[in-house]
Amino acid sequence: QVQLVESGGGLVQPGGSLRLSCAASGRTFSSYSMGWFRQAPGKEREFVACISGGGGVIYYADSVKGRFTISRDNAKNTASLQMNSLKPEDTGVYFCAADKSTARLRYASPNVLDAWGQGTLVTVPS
Repeated sequence: QVQLVESGGGLVQPGGSLRLSCAASGRTFSSYSMGWFRQAPGKEREFVACISGGGGVIYYADSVKGRFTISRDNAKNTASLQMNSLKPEDTGVYFCAADKSTARLRYASPNVLDAWGQGTLVTVPS
C-alpha cells in the first residue's frame, strides 16, 4: 500500500507562511485522493483540506479557507499544503492521508483511511 512521509514543519510567527510536503511511494499515486489533517494536543484530529487524484476536486475546512492551498504533483508523487497568514490556532501536528475518494477523506473516521504519514509539527506561537 502507498506509504506517506510529511516534511516542512517548523516554528513560524503569526502571519507567516509555511509549505508542507507529503511524499508518496508507489506508482498509483494519481489514483488516490490526498488529504491534510491536523491535531492539537488533547484534541481530535481535524480535517484541513483534500484534493482528488486528478486535482479537479478540492475541499477546505472553513477554518483555513482563503489561507491554505492544497496541491499535488502526480509526476513527483507529492502533495503539498501551502499555509499563509498562520495563526496560533493553526498549531498542531499535520498529517497527510491517502484514500480512494475525497468523500472518505472529508467524512470517514480517520482509522478507515488507506494510509497516513507520521506527521510534522507546525508551531505558531501566541
